[in-house]
Amino acid sequence: MPASYSSPDAPPEEQAYSHAVEANGFLFTAGQVPMTPDGDLVEGDVAAKTHQIMHNHQSILAEAGLGFDDVVKTTAYFTDIDDFEPMDEAYATYFDGDYPARDVVEVESLPAGASIELVVVAACGE
Repeated sequence: MPASYSSPDAPPEEQAYSHAVEANGFLFTAGQVPMTPDGDLVEGDVAAKTHQIMHNHQSILAEAGLGFDDVVKTTAYFTDIDDFEPMDEAYATYFDGDYPARDVVEVESLPAGASIELVVVAACGE
C-alpha cells in the first residue's frame, strides 16, 4: 500500500482523499485551491490566492520530508485563463529557476467555487 500524507496546515480533508500519496518514487498531491486550514476560501487577487495554494502544498510536501526543489511537475487549472500571468509571477517565487514541467488548463468550474487550483508531483529520495 502506498504511503499517504496529511498536513494540519492545509485545508481539511472532508471527502474521501489524502493530501498526498507516495508511490513509485513520486509524491502525488491532491489539487489545492486557495483555502486556508480553517476551510475559508481566500478572497482577493490571484497572487494572494496563489500564495495560499503554495503554502498548502509546502506544508503537504514537508509532511513527506520534501520541498519545492523536489517538485518535477505541476498542473494549473483556471476558470479564467487571464489569471495565468499573475499566478505565474507569484508561483515563480517558490522555485530557484529550475522550474518543474507544467500543464495549464482552463475549466468551467473548480471545487468550492475557487478560480484556481494547482496539483504538484514531486520526486522522492533524490
